[in-house]
Amino acid sequence: MTPLVDLKEICVSFGGIHAVDHASVTLYPGEVVGLLGHNGAGKSTLIKVLSGAYRADSGEILIDGKPATIQSPRDARDYNIETIYQTLALADNLDAASNLFLGRELVTPLGFVDDDAMEAETRKIMGRLNPNFRKFKAPVKALSGGQRQSVAIARAVYFNARILIMDEPTAALGVQETKMVTELIQELKKQGLGIFLIDHDIHQVKEMCDRAAVMKNGQVVGTVNVDKVSEDDLLGMIILGKCPPGAIPGPGAINPEVAAA
Repeated sequence: MTPLVDLKEICVSFGGIHAVDHASVTLYPGEVVGLLGHNGAGKSTLIKVLSGAYRADSGEILIDGKPATIQSPRDARDYNIETIYQTLALADNLDAASNLFLGRELVTPLGFVDDDAMEAETRKIMGRLNPNFRKFKAPVKALSGGQRQSVAIARAVYFNARILIMDEPTAALGVQETKMVTELIQELKKQGLGIFLIDHDIHQVKEMCDRAAVMKNGQVVGTVNVDKVSEDDLLGMIILGKCPPGAIPGPGAINPEVAAA
């Protein structure tokens, strides 16, 4: 299968500091790939190249196997790439429908904002993603963290996202809200979306992801199938740069011979 996204040998430097150093990661349709690493490991910088927030100094981005030029968030959106940041970028005083269509409002033939049409469309997409969502009239500041995530995800999916970047989607959420977000991610997988999930929580990556790519000092240590490794294995990759048997090592691995293990 051709990867949905193929980041190849990406390099990004800031004032002589190599924030990302020849990093390569792939993502397939219907897959969740977790990006793990300490603060400053390079995972957010790498993914911001895909989102158009940063430009790579060198390397290549392939979308559906074809070279892609992404120099701005607008370019990323043209490739159906959407980013859901930890802050969610929601307007707290507006309801779910107004947030979903913020800046892209539906209008009547006379040019007025069509609130009824926007609410109807919001109910449709929420019915697909989170059937238990009921607070369509409430401002999003009155919603729980999990419900707010639902609104942000619905906005991305409604506008035809195929590649979703999620930045610590369960940070500061309770157990039930985390379960809600996990179920949303599983539903997106079924619909064939590819998801990059940036996280510090090894347990969440084990729970939500199919594969994990671990970064250290700007380099990819290795990529593993999460069901084939333990949390201790992932911790060893993050702290020591040591790949477990069966991992696909990257340039940041201290034991590249594991490829043959």
